[in-house]
Amino acid sequence: MDSVRIERLLSAAQHDQAVELQKHYWGADAKNLVPRHMLFSISHYGGHVLGAYEGRELVGFVMGFIGADIDIDDRGARPAMANLLIMSKRMLVLPAYRGRNIGYRLKMAQRDIAMKQAIRLVTWTVDPMLAANAHLNVRKLGAVIQRFSANYFGLEASDSLRADRLIVDWWVSHRRVSERAAGRGGRLSLQQYLGVHAPIVNRADASGDWLKPRPLTDAPASSFALVEIPADFRELEAAHRSLADQWRYHIRDVFSRMLAAGFVVTDFVSGQYEGRQATFYLLSRHDDGDDDDDRKN
Repeated sequence: MDSVRIERLLSAAQHDQAVELQKHYWGADAKNLVPRHMLFSISHYGGHVLGAYEGRELVGFVMGFIGADIDIDDRGARPAMANLLIMSKRMLVLPAYRGRNIGYRLKMAQRDIAMKQAIRLVTWTVDPMLAANAHLNVRKLGAVIQRFSANYFGLEASDSLRADRLIVDWWVSHRRVSERAAGRGGRLSLQQYLGVHAPIVNRADASGDWLKPRPLTDAPASSFALVEIPADFRELEAAHRSLADQWRYHIRDVFSRMLAAGFVVTDFVSGQYEGRQATFYLLSRHDDGDDDDDRKN
């Protein structure tokens, strides 16, 4: 039995812990941190701040607040209540505690809250280059990805490349999510996808010390497609920044074009490929009859 417990953070002291925990990833600069007073307001007025504790030590947390997917300047938009969602932010687990399913447990606790509030959609943004995050979000949780945003946060040019984001949609009451929560679904392997001739649309060059991207020519006509990313992008970025930036430009182009062509990210797989450990997004051709996006119903 894991000694880590998940609980809501409601007190000022707990929110102070969450502020300190953020510094492990986002640094001490105040403009990059969600402050205590905001955490207090979020946790007491419809949102939530969830913490993972071992003893008295906060080792992970996630926060979420209620929002609406609308353009307030659109006079024809449906009322906000018809588009309610939870925007999830700031999930973090200390490095020493990773690999213990804590991130998954935090997200499942968040799902419980969404279902109690009768909110069907939880959404968040992810760096497309991080394989571990993609494995959790898509493979384990059953989320889907239909949107990509270059420089999502509108940063200055020097930082804009690292602000590219995939926008994750987690339909918490959907069948695929319920199946993943019950330990079913998401069992197809990389070899099985290759066995049904899912093309690798950006077949990488692995001839040197580091994996190098090759350009995408055209979106395939197939029902499935595989998009490769480096298995450990952080290691690549630390050792070879210019090549890491090439990968970011490459993935920006691939996702922009593939999603525009009607593909949706529906799985994430890893396995041995050409004598190396490889990681791939699995994209499926979008079917307008698919009910992954409950807003159509």
